Formats: sequence, structure tokens, C-alpha cells
Amino acid sequence: MPPTPKNAGAPGRGANARMTETFMASTVIGAGITIEGEITTDEDVVVAGTVRGKVTAKEAVTIEAGATVEADVSGGSLAIAGSLTGNVTAVERVDLQSGSRVIGNVKAARVTIADGAQFKGNVDMDV
Repeated sequence: MPPTPKNAGAPGRGANARMTETFMASTVIGAGITIEGEITTDEDVVVAGTVRGKVTAKEAVTIEAGATVEADVSGGSLAIAGSLTGNVTAVERVDLQSGSRVIGNVKAARVTIADGAQFKGNVDMDV
């Protein structure tokens, strides 16, 4: 039986309320955790802490606000709200959210850069 989100019974939330991406992710690197090395998975990854090295996922990679990633990152899709230094490759899309800071090259079929995102690098959309 899957765990129940803490706010499932909160006012304004129905029984079928959608859980956040963080809650549904298979691999979560929590705030306060630092990993140095290579992470490889066939599933989703959410980074809320610090990663140095390399991240490779077949599914989505989410870098939350406050997270720090110093690594090359590849995945099915990437959503970046934190700080990332390294090259980014996605099969589907890369979303640089407001408040994110990315230094490195981005390669994906679709790229969005929100107002308030900081980006220094090149974009290659010829995937």
C-alpha cells in the first residue's frame, strides 16, 4: 500500500489529490545530504541536497530550489529550480524554472527558460 501524503486530508484536497513530484519520485536525495560520485537509475530522481559527479536517469530528474548540483546530468526530462553547474542532456525537455541558476550547456528537444532563471551556456535543440 503506497504511503499517504501528510496533507491528503487537508481542506481543499480531494481523495484523488495529485501528489507532488517529490513524493512520487523513486529516488530522493534529501536536503542536508551530499553525494559525491555517479548516480544511475531507470527511475525518477529528485535532488533537494547536494550532488557532485554525474547523474543519469531514464526518467525525470528534478533539482529543487535550494539544491546544488555540480555534475553532468542526463534524463528523460529535467526540471531545474536550484543551482546546477555542468552539462545537461534530456531526451524530451529541460525546464529552467524561476530562481534556477545553470552554468553549462543544455541539449534537449525542447527547452524553456522562465523569467527569473539565470543561464550561462549554449543550447542545442538538434536532438
